[in-house]
Amino acid sequence: MLDEIAHHEGMALSDGERSFTYRELIMAVEEISVQLRTSGAKTIGIAMDNSPLWGVLDLAILNARLVCVPLPGFFSTAQLSHVIRDAGIDTVLTDRPEFFRELLGGSTGQLIERRHFFGNYTELRCIGASSKAPSGTAKITYTSGTTGNPKGVCLDILSMEKVAKSLLEASRASSSDRYLSVLPLPTLLENIGALYVSLLAGATCYLPPLGQVGLGGAAKLDPAKMARAFERFRASCAILTPQLLGGLVALEQPLPDFRFLAVGGAPVSMRLLEKAVELGFPVFEGYGLSECASVVSLNTKASHKIGSVGKPLPHVDLKFAEDGEMLVKGALMLGYCQGDAANRNEYWPTGDTGYLDGDGFLHLTGRKKNIFITSFGRNVAPEWVERELTVHPAILQAAVFGEGRPWSVAVIVPRDSELVEDAVGQANEILPDYARIGKWLVSDMPFLPENGQMTANGRLKRDAIWPLYRERIEALYEGEHCEVL
Repeated sequence: MLDEIAHHEGMALSDGERSFTYRELIMAVEEISVQLRTSGAKTIGIAMDNSPLWGVLDLAILNARLVCVPLPGFFSTAQLSHVIRDAGIDTVLTDRPEFFRELLGGSTGQLIERRHFFGNYTELRCIGASSKAPSGTAKITYTSGTTGNPKGVCLDILSMEKVAKSLLEASRASSSDRYLSVLPLPTLLENIGALYVSLLAGATCYLPPLGQVGLGGAAKLDPAKMARAFERFRASCAILTPQLLGGLVALEQPLPDFRFLAVGGAPVSMRLLEKAVELGFPVFEGYGLSECASVVSLNTKASHKIGSVGKPLPHVDLKFAEDGEMLVKGALMLGYCQGDAANRNEYWPTGDTGYLDGDGFLHLTGRKKNIFITSFGRNVAPEWVERELTVHPAILQAAVFGEGRPWSVAVIVPRDSELVEDAVGQANEILPDYARIGKWLVSDMPFLPENGQMTANGRLKRDAIWPLYRERIEALYEGEHCEVL
């Protein structure tokens, strides 16, 4: 990848105060690559806030042909410990040396301070670690599953480059773009769709600390602060999750400089997209998963249909199982860390259900394992109902349950408790009778990666949420009767 960006000129990476030109970026990457190769490191974790230095280190590890493991700041201490052991990380590059020194405990060997002309980082060496990745692995990205331990998806450079180049073509990224990163860089979608695509295009990628763009952890949002960041950096491109888009739409504030706003990570309500379009937001929904090296399909300016997740990217081969599950081939992972190697000649079962319409646009219908069947025998994808609930400004998040029941119950994280009843009523007016919410309850806390109730990219972890509210949900069904028609 370094050879392909070496010919670009102008500003490559910046946080608004400190910057790398493309020439300085190449020099820094090559300098740090040599340091890493001579250090004896093999599997390297990056544990830093968003910054241009994060991008430099990521590229340097790849350029040195070592294994890069982004360590999300929103992972719990237990999750981080698991990742370090699971991946066999022997070196941690961090801006939080005290935390990781304590986390690594007795396994810490050398402590090396690296001083770079742009910024400083601490290099922690781990005793006794050995790589656990398949041959050819360039990056291990960890996804939050339904259990407490994240799963390591092992990717090679070729797969990541395939996706980045497809996104470059689909989004029509160019050297005039000003990309603002508002998601954590350890998120694969941001790593590839923001950093790699903007550099391949010769654009400027702005990587300020997450707190400066209004994001705390992975799901705590200050929409007004984020909107001010877009104005400050005169951003033309960004990737948003549905929650971030919803927060910006609620401000009802136009963003005049934007050319391309990609939305993904979780299902998006059609009503939210329509409201964004009314405000003049150039929003384009997409779909992907880590096992397929991130993005699989994307709406574009040239080919766009609201309600779909776009057409499959050029490198993607897509088909469907008899039950509607989407099967994908084209840029697959090498396998899971410490698991069996994936057969890259076969189609990957995504776990998501959907269909292609007559115009070739992909539509999602839900997660195969999440679909529940009501007592009347109707199939309901809870994501569909949740989208209609959370499009209302009064509802921040919602988790819907109803397996074997005549009507559904929603666990709701409110923005405005007084307006939730009206919001549920409005959603029920749009939903068919079998999918409507019969009763609802207020959650004890938001669904966050930090408390294990949401993945990093915004998907609810239902197996973690259900046990917390099971008794209260079942109490709502006592008497069984509820008029929702």
